[in-house]
Amino acid sequence: MEKEKSKIGRIVDTKIIKRLYAYTKPYRFTFYGVVLLTLLIAVLGPIRPYLVQYAVDNYMIEGKENLLLQITWVMIALLALQTIVQYAHTYYSGWLGQTIIKDIRLQLYQKILSLRLKFFDKTPIGRLVTRNISDIETLSNVFGDGIAAIVADILQILAILVMMFLTNWRLTLVSLSMLPFLLITTYIFKEKIKVAFAQVRTAVANLNTFVQEHISGMNIVQIFAMEEQEAQKFNEINKEHRKANLKSVLYYSVYFPVAEIISAAGTGLLVWYGAGEVIEEYTTLGVLIAFMMYISLFFRPIRMIADRFNTLQLAIVSSERVLNLLDNQEDVMPNGNLRPNGLQGDIRFENVWFAYNDEHWVLKDVSFHARPGETIAFVGATGAGKSSIINLINRFYEIQRGQILIDNTPIQQYDLATLRSHIGVVLQDVFLFSGSIRENITLGNPDISDETIWQAAELVGAKSFIEKLNGGLDYQVMERGATLSVGQRQLISFIRAMVYKPEIIILDEATSSVDTETEELIQEAIAKLMQGRTAIVIAHRLSTIQHADKIIVLDKGEIKEIGTHEELLKQNGYYAKLYQMQFVGEYV
Repeated sequence: MEKEKSKIGRIVDTKIIKRLYAYTKPYRFTFYGVVLLTLLIAVLGPIRPYLVQYAVDNYMIEGKENLLLQITWVMIALLALQTIVQYAHTYYSGWLGQTIIKDIRLQLYQKILSLRLKFFDKTPIGRLVTRNISDIETLSNVFGDGIAAIVADILQILAILVMMFLTNWRLTLVSLSMLPFLLITTYIFKEKIKVAFAQVRTAVANLNTFVQEHISGMNIVQIFAMEEQEAQKFNEINKEHRKANLKSVLYYSVYFPVAEIISAAGTGLLVWYGAGEVIEEYTTLGVLIAFMMYISLFFRPIRMIADRFNTLQLAIVSSERVLNLLDNQEDVMPNGNLRPNGLQGDIRFENVWFAYNDEHWVLKDVSFHARPGETIAFVGATGAGKSSIINLINRFYEIQRGQILIDNTPIQQYDLATLRSHIGVVLQDVFLFSGSIRENITLGNPDISDETIWQAAELVGAKSFIEKLNGGLDYQVMERGATLSVGQRQLISFIRAMVYKPEIIILDEATSSVDTETEELIQEAIAKLMQGRTAIVIAHRLSTIQHADKIIVLDKGEIKEIGTHEELLKQNGYYAKLYQMQFVGEYV
């Protein structure tokens, strides 16, 4: 399993910020509202200490109780306003972040759907899960606890500094005497926690990848009794995750107490020096009380800003990963614009060369012609290139040389969705989603009625077993169809192919996973399914393809023989030997 490596980016990448800002345009009124609320928070913060100073110096000491009551009500109203503004800022910045990541997550998933299979061959599924869920969730911090919160903190710090210097510059300098120590501590914490957070994100991605792969392949793990070894591997990855998280916990547990001590030392110096100022009547008691409030308001955002910067930095890293995937054009299948209502089913391969990578050819100079309504069967050893033929007809991969035409038109000119909607595929390894039988057959297509489903089910002989299921078409299939037999899953895949009424049908080892009785049951259905349609059939059991119009023998990516069953037997070549081996095997 390939592990994802740690990546630490810059704190603020302006290019990424600009890209993310573009997503706010549909919600620009909310965005600018959040900006306005941020400014209000910065302005309202220093007002309360000033009102306390004014009340102490002008009303409390002089005994003006009526005026003191009035200013108390003003402070209560200000506190209520601050509460409302803070609530609105928190809520709408969170709403904006969640709404934007909803849009980005949808866009990312649509992008993943557009990627060619070659991309999934080289990319762990767990990593894509991390991109679509964890990374995008972290990305929301750019709009929530990230930029908006940092800007609010910085503006509040500046506003407090201005008020402090305007009130008493000497007390301001004393109050800020511990600031260099706090800044140094904050910088060290920021650098350390940045590395730790990057390691945490990497550990999460590796955990997701490992768990997804091994749960999907649990049958292999248990068949080979590898539970203990796989548990040990997971334990090592889990330890890395724990180690990364504990490192971040350690930095937090050290930083915040140290920052609190430094802040307390600053407050202590202020009280010591300010008390002398008050005694000497160089300043007033109200100013000293206000400064104690100012310094509390000043140091709080400084303590938090390092954490916010690292949260933002993590969000930037996650954003870069997500945007890189969104920008991926190399693995996007180019789409044509031809959208015919139907196909004749004429398939032609002309000197096709194909490789999954550039070094090893899977198909070499393959040429054949399947006329409308013909059944073409492919036989050959494992790795001969049979399944690659199917992948290329569906245009899951691009060929390197030659040309593939359907109805005398290069397949690159067809709209992909339209092309594939006219091709029905029944694979040996049937994949069923969690959901009802109906949903697995229609795949969410509302145009397919229950009547159409039952007609197809009756044709393939699956109606009786579906009726016996609890709920019939509403029977809930467990993940990957675990509660159904292999034969039942295969029959459902036949129904799924038939209800879409394709002009081209592809059967890839479609009966190799079913028992003899089930195979006999669906052979007649296959014959009906292929009537009037071009059929491409891959089978190891030669008895299922004897009536094919043309049989093509592949060996190591090259066509060795072409002909009917009888013609190939007369040639006494590869096909004849394979047939004799199977015939003898059945009757010995």
